[in-house]
Amino acid sequence: MTNHPTGPWPLPLPPGEEPPMPPLSVWPTGQRDPAAQLREAGCVPGTETDIDLIPPAIAAHAIATYTHPGDLVLDPDCGAGTVLVEALRAGRHTLGLTARHRWWTLARANITATKAAGAWRDGSVLDARPTLLATIRAAGLVGRVGLVLTALRTPTGDDALGPDHDSSSAFDEQLSATVRYCEPLLRSGGHLVVVAHPRRHPDGALADLATRLITAGASAGLVPVERCLALTAALRGRRLITRASFAERRAAARAKGAPIALTAHREVLVFELAHDAELAAAAAGTSWPDDAVAAPRQRTIGAAYRPDGRRAA
Repeated sequence: MTNHPTGPWPLPLPPGEEPPMPPLSVWPTGQRDPAAQLREAGCVPGTETDIDLIPPAIAAHAIATYTHPGDLVLDPDCGAGTVLVEALRAGRHTLGLTARHRWWTLARANITATKAAGAWRDGSVLDARPTLLATIRAAGLVGRVGLVLTALRTPTGDDALGPDHDSSSAFDEQLSATVRYCEPLLRSGGHLVVVAHPRRHPDGALADLATRLITAGASAGLVPVERCLALTAALRGRRLITRASFAERRAAARAKGAPIALTAHREVLVFELAHDAELAAAAAGTSWPDDAVAAPRQRTIGAAYRPDGRRAA
């Protein structure tokens, strides 16, 4: 395990002030192409049709970094279920939700295939929207989830909120609501991780997803502790070998104006409970929130925590 520097910041922020960016790190998760990753994970045919899925290598890295064997990993919008597969393969319990029957069928098949390959932890997928997490049916999950790991998905159907609705607003509203549903379920020491595919404005410029993701987390009382670039390109010495899809290459070729580069990463934002940040600041001898902002702290990612919120020895 490694120590990652983090910078707590006061909640709520003063009017008009934007949250600071957390420290940046890079995950070398693109050494194998997506098809090879899916084959190695034992995913069933059709999984690759989920264009918003979290690549298995990225899911495996996040699960290994922020959880221990036996922890519960939740994906509130799991798609075809790559997060569920990697959680089971890593010896974690897992639960996924999806409102699309096509994804539910694939995720269920992936869980079955992973269990048939020897995974013995509990894993299930529910045909339901993330709103289920805010009902009495999810009461047994409160304070039990070690990691919420999910992708920022393209709104479809009812989630798109109509043809005249701003698509960026749809993204923000969907993510903010999901984060609010998940926050009460996190145990002390747990993390919420959002993985986003880079998106471009009509002029080809990359959208600022990090600020939007941080704002969504802050709306639920979560503190951003790390911003990561999870590579989808392979590292060959000092070169990056891009693995862009045909659709991405065609979009780049058809872009108007200045040429645009192919993306080679996923944007990843890692959050923790504000209460955990407050405890860590107190343990470091600083006050929360003012002194903590001026004195960034060190913490061990993936450490075990007791019910009282203190890290176990």
